Amino acid sequence: MTTPDHVRTSRLRAWMLEGLSDMAKHQQGPRAEPVSAHKGQRWWRVMCLTGVDYFSTLGYQPGIAALAAGLLSPVATIVLVIVTLAGALPVYRRVAEESPHGEGSIAMLERLLSFWKSKLFVLTLLGFAATDFLITITLSAADSSIHLVENPHVPSVLHGQQMVVTLVLIALLGAVFLKGFLEAIGVAVVLVGAYLALNAVVVVVGLWHIATEAHVVTDWSSALTTQHGNVLAMIGVALLVFPKLALGLSGFETGVAVMPHVEGDPGDTEENPAGRIRGAKKLLTTAALIMSVFLIATSFITTLLIPAKEFESGGEANGRALAYLAHQYLGDIFGTVYDVATIAILWFAGASAMAGLLNLMPRYLPRYGMAPHWARAVRPMVIVFILVAFLVTWIFNADVDAQGGAYATGVLVLICSAAIAVTIAAHRAGQRNWTIAFAVISAVFLYTTVANVFERPDGVKIGACFIAGIMLLSLLSRLARAFELRVTSVRLDGMAERFVRDIASRRIRFIANEPDNRDLAEYREKIEQIRKDNDLPPQEDFVFVEVTVLDPSEFEADLNVRGEVLHSRYRVLTLESSSIPNAIAALLLHVRDATGQQPHIYFEWTEGNPFANFLRFFLFGQGEVAPVTREVLREAEPDRDRRPRVHVG
Repeated sequence: MTTPDHVRTSRLRAWMLEGLSDMAKHQQGPRAEPVSAHKGQRWWRVMCLTGVDYFSTLGYQPGIAALAAGLLSPVATIVLVIVTLAGALPVYRRVAEESPHGEGSIAMLERLLSFWKSKLFVLTLLGFAATDFLITITLSAADSSIHLVENPHVPSVLHGQQMVVTLVLIALLGAVFLKGFLEAIGVAVVLVGAYLALNAVVVVVGLWHIATEAHVVTDWSSALTTQHGNVLAMIGVALLVFPKLALGLSGFETGVAVMPHVEGDPGDTEENPAGRIRGAKKLLTTAALIMSVFLIATSFITTLLIPAKEFESGGEANGRALAYLAHQYLGDIFGTVYDVATIAILWFAGASAMAGLLNLMPRYLPRYGMAPHWARAVRPMVIVFILVAFLVTWIFNADVDAQGGAYATGVLVLICSAAIAVTIAAHRAGQRNWTIAFAVISAVFLYTTVANVFERPDGVKIGACFIAGIMLLSLLSRLARAFELRVTSVRLDGMAERFVRDIASRRIRFIANEPDNRDLAEYREKIEQIRKDNDLPPQEDFVFVEVTVLDPSEFEADLNVRGEVLHSRYRVLTLESSSIPNAIAALLLHVRDATGQQPHIYFEWTEGNPFANFLRFFLFGQGEVAPVTREVLREAEPDRDRRPRVHVG
């Protein structure tokens, strides 16, 4: 009889893994199902979806720029805008061309490498991507809490409770995803439209005050000249502090990730979605231009109108420079409306980052065998990410400024990888001018990334923690799943099917053979050895099975079986796979199901240390084949009576 506790556990498990079987249909990558290329939303609506991440940085970017550059903040921001428009924008327009299905620069670099180098490199980039997206969640929630607790209409009991408020906001974000979250582009359009309109009002009012109080500009320029001397010195300092302003570059990777939502032309195909690519380029360009205008304007008005001490920790403008001006010049009612809009868009930026994580991690880790099956389901992954976000918030004490370094590191590494990827792509395409241009851009971002790491090592430390965690858990997961079948489907060609039908009329006996010279002597001696080791009569009939390992770092793949007759007498089934034992086990189970008979397969023992052989299997798909094949069969078929027979002599 089923106990109530068991029923509750089963229901909880079913709820947690709901939709797991459907996840593959929505995964993008080499084995994703094609979707109609022209379905989607207008590019400007999708821009708002990425804009909740990109534009929301206005909530804290002016304050961070003021802390980093002081009076030089507007000049440093202009440098940031130049790098954005002349560097990041061309790079990601090219990424949109090379990766039109939302895979981004990580997939581009994955295609350039092979074997374990590719997997380990992707895992490293995933670590920095996790840093970027998770810090987006925690930093945005922390800045939301600042706007909330600093509002004069909020009850005094919340003052000084920034940590608690931040954790509550993150928990609410997790609750939304646990209930079921769809990327509501309509909500994003409303939020982005309202937020940009409110910021435009603050900017216009700020510029009006600067224009009507002429001494403000005079005082600022005099102080700037006194502090930095000539224009060249100012530019030099601005270049030095530029890495600290790299938060203003966030949003480009998200812009590429949302490409599948962009409406294409009726004639688009998955191989050539020209309309989608064109729309994505408009999205990226328009977002960059809008953000550039706001970055320059907001850094100018906040630097000139807000006292420097208010930007510091504990100051009223710390993490909320534009909100400070909204309350100061437009009153508490407008300021409260601005706070509400800022809280909403920052919170929704966390939702966008969570959606990015849920889109990115299941695309790679389960396919590499480096995550358990439940990692394909949304709810377990949401719980994991929320718990990690809690930990990061606690480590950084919900401090926006403290998290800036980690956020900038994640953003810069991804942009740097994108720049390198498009440089290689341009070089392979024979585009010399673009190769030189992208190489220069890559050098700029490499300098910026290295400078940011030396200036704020917290970013690379937390990135290294994410990388180490992902590497360790991935390898442990792959080790735990090593004996899974790892074959998505088995297909036999006509000749192979004839071999199986013919031998099924007697007794199905296979011989596992490691192909060497494939000459007449090799097959004759192999049959004699198998008969001798297993005491089989001469009249027994055999079919050889030969597996060639292609890429042992791949975890699962389709299995194509070809039949051929060698030396006019030996029938051979040839397979290509990432692992010999798993491929043989999959073939045996397929033959059993197709014929209704139990197949037998014969091996020779492999010489060598068992542990070394297991490592060869784990890393290179070879090693001690016979016992591993038997173990894969045991895992795949619990019923011993129906399990194919493995013989070793």
